[in-house]
Amino acid sequence: MDRKIRVLVAKPGLDGHDRGAKVVARALRDAGMEVIYTGLRQTPEQIVSAAIQEDVDCVALSILSGAHNHLFPKVVDLLKEKGADDVLVVGGGVIPDEDIPGLVAKGVAAVFTPGTPTTKTAEYIRENIKRK
Repeated sequence: MDRKIRVLVAKPGLDGHDRGAKVVARALRDAGMEVIYTGLRQTPEQIVSAAIQEDVDCVALSILSGAHNHLFPKVVDLLKEKGADDVLVVGGGVIPDEDIPGLVAKGVAAVFTPGTPTTKTAEYIRENIKRK
């Protein structure tokens, strides 16, 4: 690989808590990845626009608000519409186990719940991105 893996860490929706997203962002940086953090309260459209502008390999979504079943698939769908379906999409946050299979079926590659070691997230991204 000729450049660092580029990951966009995003907080979709009205969720105002980003401590977990910042922990993941720092861990991914520590794992040698280039991380772009979009900040709080991003729309799916803003996230996808930033992902395309920044030419990222992965979008890592973090949510605590319970809107994951709507917002995560919306990001996946918009990436496909924009021709960026090679971007790996992963999610994390407070997501019930019973919701994870539905998110995966809608194109979210993996979901990391509280307590997942950040090294596991970094390893998953490293092993599953599709380099251009």
